[in-house]
Amino acid sequence: MHIGYITPEYPHPGKPNPVGGIGTFIKNVASQLVLLGHRITVFQYGQPKYSEYYDGEIWVIEIPKKNTLPLLTGYFNRKQIEQTINKFVKQENIDILEAPDWTGPTAFMHFNVPLVIRLHGSDTFFCHLEKRPQKFKNRLLEKNAIRKADALVGVSRFVADKTKSLFKLEKEIEVVHNGINTKVFKPLDIPVDEGNILYFGALIRKKGVLELAHIFNEVIKLKPDAHLTLIGKNVPDILEGRPTLELFVQKLSPKAKAQVKHIPHVPYHMIKEHIAKANVVVLPSFAEAFPMTWLEAMAMEKALVTSDIGWAPELMIDGETGYMVNPKNHNLYAQRIVELLSDKLLAIKMGKQARERIINNFEITDKTKETVRFYERIIHQK
Repeated sequence: MHIGYITPEYPHPGKPNPVGGIGTFIKNVASQLVLLGHRITVFQYGQPKYSEYYDGEIWVIEIPKKNTLPLLTGYFNRKQIEQTINKFVKQENIDILEAPDWTGPTAFMHFNVPLVIRLHGSDTFFCHLEKRPQKFKNRLLEKNAIRKADALVGVSRFVADKTKSLFKLEKEIEVVHNGINTKVFKPLDIPVDEGNILYFGALIRKKGVLELAHIFNEVIKLKPDAHLTLIGKNVPDILEGRPTLELFVQKLSPKAKAQVKHIPHVPYHMIKEHIAKANVVVLPSFAEAFPMTWLEAMAMEKALVTSDIGWAPELMIDGETGYMVNPKNHNLYAQRIVELLSDKLLAIKMGKQARERIINNFEITDKTKETVRFYERIIHQK
């Protein structure tokens, strides 16, 4: 089977620029599909100039962005993307295309093969979870793209059901959870930094970072030697416009402030070392579809304290792989962290159970095979 992926981002082997979850997802799944004998072409739009290159056996075609009159730029860019992809679909016998839901990149496009949209979490989805207004244009584009797709697949049951409700869809949505390579993300022989609490991911309100400040204040009261490491880009806050780290620090007590370290960026291949050193991993997010950070930490045998919202029960088992707590319940969240910091055997036990759950349910090879069966069914139906 020849599969094409339409994406705004892809981790270019020669470019250090960080990519988000969609780019990482495509890279990981495409690599597994190649191992299973399939051919992959990635169409990365919005690039400075046209180029083609191979990332291993993955063929990447970079489609440039047109600069025309402001009101026409979006239309002409979409037509150029559509024409370029359809040309390669015909020339290279591409069987099926996949695009993400975020801002509806395939809206008003027509392709000569089935189009699947994978629900990683649309702008409509996240605006709903965060209770913030949405641009009319984004909702229009997402609605058009999602409704016109030949099939939809969600990375969690939560994102599938929520999307179906938000867009009032009648079509069924398949669910294929995100997976992870447990041969890459595995326990490392690195000493644990006792008392080290790790958060990794963007520093942003929707990921519960501001609640984490209040939580850590409570942790310090119970465990004065605890320290918190934040790894991730400092994003401007959507409500106040100031850097989220600045707002975070303002909420810390003097004692807590002295025990916090921020690392703005860590190369993707090095994040494993930081996870391995962590005593406890905390991920108090309010808005996710099915987060890779959770999968990565669990695969590396770390006990987590996460949020208990939406997607969480599909991945975590409260009291077994760690704890799920509402991030607004600062006292209970802090107590759960301290419980794992204070009981080494419990943290180790929960970490092992977390990895076992990932191996049994979210191994990337198994999830990729699910995706292949889904593609084959859509091609047959079309």
